[in-house]
Amino acid sequence: MIVDCAIYRDGRRSEGPEDLSDALDLCRLQHDAFVWIGLYEPTEKEFDRVTEEFGLHPLAVEDALKAHQRPKLEVYDDSLFMVLKPVGYEPKSDVVSSGEVMVFIGDSFVVTVRHGEEAPLGAVRDRLEHEPEMLRHGPTAVLYAISDAVVDHYLDVADELSIDLEELEAEVFSPAVGGSRHTASRIYNFKRQVLEFRRAVGPLAQPLARLAGSGMVSARVPFVHDEAQPFFRDVSDHLTRVNESVEGLDRLVSDILSAHLAQMSVRQNDDMRKISAWAAMAAVPTMIAGVYGMNFEHMPELTWRWSYPLLIVAMAAAEVLLYRLFKSRGWL
Repeated sequence: MIVDCAIYRDGRRSEGPEDLSDALDLCRLQHDAFVWIGLYEPTEKEFDRVTEEFGLHPLAVEDALKAHQRPKLEVYDDSLFMVLKPVGYEPKSDVVSSGEVMVFIGDSFVVTVRHGEEAPLGAVRDRLEHEPEMLRHGPTAVLYAISDAVVDHYLDVADELSIDLEELEAEVFSPAVGGSRHTASRIYNFKRQVLEFRRAVGPLAQPLARLAGSGMVSARVPFVHDEAQPFFRDVSDHLTRVNESVEGLDRLVSDILSAHLAQMSVRQNDDMRKISAWAAMAAVPTMIAGVYGMNFEHMPELTWRWSYPLLIVAMAAAEVLLYRLFKSRGWL
């Protein structure tokens, strides 16, 4: 459905023709105006009119309708198509959720298509409408503002993941707890969330580098002002920070999982040593009792008056000796 549709002239929202074709023609005649249409999970029928009026490429339209795309930047004859994946994080459930934002920009128009709940387009539009100096730069300003909002939220999500990872790390290395039996599943689930975050963040680096005109992709991108490159470069720098944070989180989660498994192995070895120590202590009286439980005729000790108390004392002394020996070596 169409969430919002407006004409912006000289950086300010203004009234205009309701017909999309007339509004686009008016914007192109005035040179300082453009039309911005926002859609939320449109159907194919709803999007047909927009496609026809703005001449959007059918491959880009297919991507916008079906969603489930990687972040990318595609250049077509009459428009520029960019896909971004906004990300949200729920600390209570440790779940990273992602949406999709598709942006078409061309000659005097912007079309944004949103899928999922994780998208800041309403806030971006409000922000731009309160900053006419920025909005005066046309569709390029809209593309920059959306990219900036998405990447800035990546930084917030990365910070929240870092905080939760520190709590998980403290639980694993706690001397009192040392991690419960469910800790391994929590660590693995956290690693999956980091991977989901990485899928949204990593592929966006190349499109932003193209918009920033940096590195091996310094060719000019159509429908984007050259003066906007420093702004996209700033967004690209923020994204680099996010990617570094994600890589660090991924390495730390793997190290924590390895440490937890090593702790579990050490704990199992300790348990086996304790069991072995108690078994050894039980073996001594069992052996002595087994010897004197045999039905032999010529056993002088059986007729001796003090044989029974002596054997009990010998068993107790052996047990005390073994206990102190195992205790001193940390087996008990």
